[in-house]
Amino acid sequence: MLFEPFVARSLSLSNRTVMSPMTRSRAVDSNTPNALMAEYYAQRASAGLIITEGVSPSPSGLGYPRIPGLFNDAQVRGWRMVTDAVHAKGGKIVIQLMHTGRVTHVANLPAGAEVVGPCAVVCPGEMYSDSLGMQPHSVPRPMNERDIAHAVSEYAESARLAIAAGFDGIELHAANGYLIEQFLNPNVNLRTDAYGGSVEGRNRFAIEVARAAAQAIGAEKVGIRLSPYGVFNGTGPFPDVDAQYLALATGLSALGLLYLHVLDHSAMGAPPVPEELKAKLRASFAGPFILAGGFDRNTAESALAEGRADLIAFARPFLANPDLVHRMKLDAPMNALDMSTFYTPGPKGYTDYPALTA
Repeated sequence: MLFEPFVARSLSLSNRTVMSPMTRSRAVDSNTPNALMAEYYAQRASAGLIITEGVSPSPSGLGYPRIPGLFNDAQVRGWRMVTDAVHAKGGKIVIQLMHTGRVTHVANLPAGAEVVGPCAVVCPGEMYSDSLGMQPHSVPRPMNERDIAHAVSEYAESARLAIAAGFDGIELHAANGYLIEQFLNPNVNLRTDAYGGSVEGRNRFAIEVARAAAQAIGAEKVGIRLSPYGVFNGTGPFPDVDAQYLALATGLSALGLLYLHVLDHSAMGAPPVPEELKAKLRASFAGPFILAGGFDRNTAESALAEGRADLIAFARPFLANPDLVHRMKLDAPMNALDMSTFYTPGPKGYTDYPALTA
């Protein structure tokens, strides 16, 4: 089943593999995509669907060094190079919109931007910046309702720009402890107003962003990624996590979104997402369902055959193997990862992984 075509609402895909979003930090000039990035994504166009690395809809969401944005005309032109290159090879590509919120150091932000989040609680750990090296995360300014409305509008405008740049759709990053999940998770969101304090309150920002993006470009072009039970960036499980995410999936389903993408971080040491919850999330969302987290060809085929997902996302295997689909079809050996080059500038460890010669 993995190599069979699949129709996902607005998308006709050549197979059921998805290239997961992976930060690569190659947007070296004003957070703007470039020809090297276009080459990287085009190399991987045999994926059924490519989801780009996290891309900020706002200057204030550029938490990591050299991550790309999508909020100005130069970035639209840069991304058009990428989408044209992928489409020329017959691929489909959506852009992941990722506002980092409190997961940043102010040194990574452009002039006039600021570190914001649901509350003035600093993210644990450190952030790298090209100018200062590793530094503790900066203190976020708590967002008021005007700030929240502005952030919602930034997501919607970035969605519009994505279509102008030639993308086949967008994915909202509501996982891994970034801004949307900062509102979802009560370990981070200590608010007692309408955007916190309850399941409904914590889900509100995610629903508002999804609705605004759907109104901007059509719900059939808006997907979303969730990571219940994730622990990245100071999140972690909480007592009513299952109930909250089931309510969220039901609310997102009512919007008619393109897909629901669920990430299980257990392959990287986080608590596993219970299989029962995954099944309930799938049942609660009336649309295409993507599973991600530690899959290989055999486990992907099993998940599809058992009806646990419609599509399977692969991360690091696509990073090191531009022809991953071909290799999996042949059960061919995989390239070794060079972890030292995951986030470094330039082509090394980015566009120089070899494809099979036959």
